Amino acid sequence: MALIIRTGVCVLALAGLTACVGTDLERGALGAAGGAAVAELTGSDVVAGALIGGAAGVICDDAGVCRSR
Repeated sequence: MALIIRTGVCVLALAGLTACVGTDLERGALGAAGGAAVAELTGSDVVAGALIGGAAGVICDDAGVCRSR
């Protein structure tokens, strides 16, 4: 359970970093790379981490987490 929480916190932190990028595609790519990196570091499934990170990067602007200017 702690691993899931720690991974979730890392993915949310990386989603915040995607605010520096302009388009949904760029935020998704950065989120996927970050999610895969976090998954690798925590010993989780890298593909799942990339999918979750990519999805978070794409929707973070629409959800109001990161606002592109």
